[in-house]
Amino acid sequence: MRISDLLKPENVIADLCVADKGRALRELARRAASLAGLPEIVVRDALLAREELGSTGLGAGVAIPHTRIAGLDGVHTVFARLSKPIDFDAVDGRLVDLIYLLLAPEGAGSAHLAALACAARALRNPTTAKKLRETTDADALYAILAEPSVG
Repeated sequence: MRISDLLKPENVIADLCVADKGRALRELARRAASLAGLPEIVVRDALLAREELGSTGLGAGVAIPHTRIAGLDGVHTVFARLSKPIDFDAVDGRLVDLIYLLLAPEGAGSAHLAALACAARALRNPTTAKKLRETTDADALYAILAEPSVG
């Protein structure tokens, strides 16, 4: 599995301006809800409930908020490069500036885990993360994420 199997170019946000983790999750939930055909509040509440179990801030400036939601027809993803890093309660205490949101159907099981692993591999790669941080164009961000060596 590769990022390009999950992420569409129109679901890349090049310069998301949010002040904190809560606002980031709300904005990403808003965007993902329209992709998934779900009410925004359903997506937002599911993401917040998942964050209560433990932060999805992986470290190295990366967060992968994810959740399973009943009624989804497949995996839906959104990538955001933040205009300014925010506190995301990451395991290493570092601020986050790269966020990959992943929504999966409730019974996705191994597909959900494979998608998470793919995103984590890609975004925790120092070379890929550096390229993403140096780019402010959505098409260029997608091209970096879609490179065959990524994911």
